[in-house]
Amino acid sequence: MSEVDGPLYIAVCGSATDEEPACSNAEEVGRLLAREGAILVCGGLTGVMEAACRGARSEGGLTVGLLPSEDRADANAYVDVAIPLGLGEVRNALLVRACDAVIALTGEFGTLSEIGFALKIGKPVIGLDTWQLSNRGGRVTAIVEAGSPADAVRKALVAGSA
Repeated sequence: MSEVDGPLYIAVCGSATDEEPACSNAEEVGRLLAREGAILVCGGLTGVMEAACRGARSEGGLTVGLLPSEDRADANAYVDVAIPLGLGEVRNALLVRACDAVIALTGEFGTLSEIGFALKIGKPVIGLDTWQLSNRGGRVTAIVEAGSPADAVRKALVAGSA
């Protein structure tokens, strides 16, 4: 989906709480994305976002945080580029616009909104133990399921390159 040559921008979405195994999975996702040369984009806060950034930074990767607040200091310690938008959850739509693919790990309603925005605009969503969707009583299979962090990264890189 990227219109320019260069690294893929992969969004990692999930809860701001420190839940397991989501944070361990997110950290591994971050490491694997960095090894592949992808740029990790996230909401820049704690929980899954911080774990993913920590993993990416441990492998020399670049991390970008689109913050809901107006203060760069709100970014977790592993965000390289902190962009304070001051838009609250509206930033979720901007986050998925800025990426080539989304990896969703567990998550709450904020993650669900990111999934919905991504699917609405045609961005691929890879889910690792995240939301399942239904419409009119039937399951919607728009989220590509992954069985592990490595599987999620592989699928996101392929989908983001298409």
